[in-house]
Amino acid sequence: MPLPLLWLGSAAMGALLLADEREKRLQLERDRLLGKAPRQTTGSQAMVAAPSQWQKGFKQVSPQPGSIVCCYVFGVIEHTGIWLADDCLVELHGSGLIRAVSVKRFLAGRTGSQIYIACNHQHQPLIASDMVSRAQRAIYQYREYDLFDNNCHRFVWSCLCGEEVAIKSFNELNQKLAGYFKQGIYWDEMRRVPEEIKM
Repeated sequence: MPLPLLWLGSAAMGALLLADEREKRLQLERDRLLGKAPRQTTGSQAMVAAPSQWQKGFKQVSPQPGSIVCCYVFGVIEHTGIWLADDCLVELHGSGLIRAVSVKRFLAGRTGSQIYIACNHQHQPLIASDMVSRAQRAIYQYREYDLFDNNCHRFVWSCLCGEEVAIKSFNELNQKLAGYFKQGIYWDEMRRVPEEIKM
């Protein structure tokens, strides 16, 4: 008898925490709308708004060539890539092949159904001038893939600034992005064009 009560109590606490996080995110989105959201981050926090599968319905952003994008892999880790053009992204696949893929292919085999874009506090994608050309030149090349030392985050960083450094986690990538762009990173949902409109 005590075990079901414990489960119910845990579920109630989880629901309260989720509601509190949603309220914080709603306030952040209101601040962004009113122009009050922080441009810079404080301390070591690089991500002001992390990608979230649980908190949907906020402003969606259209990708621009050179946008840094991410999705979830099995709800545990993030996979990153670079937006090139209409329905075309460049990613470092786990096989080591750098390839151009569609949105559908980018999300295939991953639990996430949504792509997020690295933006500033005004919902504008963070883009560097040479990013697209570096990403295009890398297509069909192979890298010795390693989950921690030579992964998709390292590939994105190398396309951004031309520097090859090991980036072990999504948080570390965000630290580097915040330093490069000199502002906090807001991961906004990507606006997706319905299939029937694209034809």
